[in-house]
Parts: sequence; C-alpha cells; structure tokens
Amino acid sequence: MNQYLRYVLPLYVALYFIFLMLIRMITIRRQIGKNPIVLATSDDAHGLIAMYFKLWMVLLGVYAAIVAIYPPIYARLMPMIHLESDALQITGLIILSISLIWTYIAQAHMRTSWRVGIDQKDKTELVTDGIFHWSRNPIYLGMIASMAGLFLVTPNVFTMLLAIVGFILVQVQVRLEEDFLYKSHGEDYLKYKRSVRRFI
Repeated sequence: MNQYLRYVLPLYVALYFIFLMLIRMITIRRQIGKNPIVLATSDDAHGLIAMYFKLWMVLLGVYAAIVAIYPPIYARLMPMIHLESDALQITGLIILSISLIWTYIAQAHMRTSWRVGIDQKDKTELVTDGIFHWSRNPIYLGMIASMAGLFLVTPNVFTMLLAIVGFILVQVQVRLEEDFLYKSHGEDYLKYKRSVRRFI
C-alpha cells in the first residue's frame, strides 16, 4: 500500500461524513425543524438493516483510521497483490472523488426530502427532477461507486467484504424504501418507477 493512502483514506472518510452527513443533517434540521436521520430502531426488517448499516459505517471509519495510524496492519488484511497497481489506485481515487461530488449533488436535489432512513411520520415530496430524472436512487448509486473505489484503492479481503456487504445492504434498503414510496405516493411513484431506472 502506498504511504500517501495513510492520509488520503481518512481524509476521504472525514469529508464523506462531514459533507454528506453532518453538514447535510444540520442544514435540513434547520429547514424542517426535526432530525432528518430517522434510522429505525424497531425489531423488524427496517430496524435490522438500520443496525447493519450503522455497523458497516463504523467498520469503514475504523478501517481508514487503523490503516492511517498503523499501516503494517494492511499486510494482515490479505491484500490482493495482483490488483495493486498505480493505474487501478488512480482509477479508484477518481471514482471516490466523483462519487463524493455526485452524492453531494443528489442530496442537494432532494432538498428538504433528504432523510437517512424511512420517515414514517412526515410525508416528503417525491423528487423526480435533477439527477433523479436519470436515477431513482442516485445517493445509493454514489455509495456503491464509493465502495468500488475504496476496493480499487486498497484491494484486500476486508475491503472486498465491506463492498459486498454494503452492496447487499443497499439493495435491501432500496427495496424497503421503494415499497414505502409506493404506499406514500401511489400511482405517481409507479409512473416514476416505470420511466426511470433504479440506479442508472
């Protein structure tokens, strides 16, 4: 693993959480007067997925921190040497950068409808313009891209498992949200669903 990644990875994770979570949460909270982070804590599928998402995010942060603080641990994460090349690392960094910008723009297009989790109490606007004109789930698309980018930057068994688990969690969460959006918006959502692909 290149030494500069000790600084790049924690910086990326910090930017991701600061700009895509913290600042967005504060902004929307001021606009709607409530916390937009509404991850379920119930003992059902919603609560289970929310718990796994939280764990997944913690593992991502811990991974970036440990690699930065103690780089030798990377050798114990079963690195895939045949995938370690400057070209793939640069590609991964480009994907990470694009996914960060893409997700930020998608969140902005959601305006006050942005939530982390499913808001069972307040009905939000069905957003179909901007980036949502091409993708029904651009934020999740950005997450999938960032997982792929992280794997290309540091290809090892741990980041591969993070990417696979993250991809599965996104697939399940998207379907739970689609079911909720149909119940909330009815035929309007069905028309949107028929005209725009799930991801891209």
